[in-house]
Amino acid sequence: MITEIATIRIDPAQADAFEAAVANAAPFFESAKGCHSMSLEAVIETPGVYNLRVLWETVEHHTELFRSSENFKQWRALAGPFFIEPPMVVHGETVKQYF
Repeated sequence: MITEIATIRIDPAQADAFEAAVANAAPFFESAKGCHSMSLEAVIETPGVYNLRVLWETVEHHTELFRSSENFKQWRALAGPFFIEPPMVVHGETVKQYF
């Protein structure tokens, strides 16, 4: 499994509307091939910064299949207007689970 972490910066005054937009976009992730989970975390120390965490079967499920899909277009139509800058996206893979 691959974890996508997208760090998203928005205007803190728009937090409630942004969170609602992400909630409305959740079905687009849920129905995406290879997507196993999606969550949104607010960064406590920095208002207006969020980490979107998505668990994918492979990197390609995210970068090739999802990003070229109608689901991605719908996600960006809902959440994209809130972005102050393009999200910073990284992919990680667990190498060891300790507990």
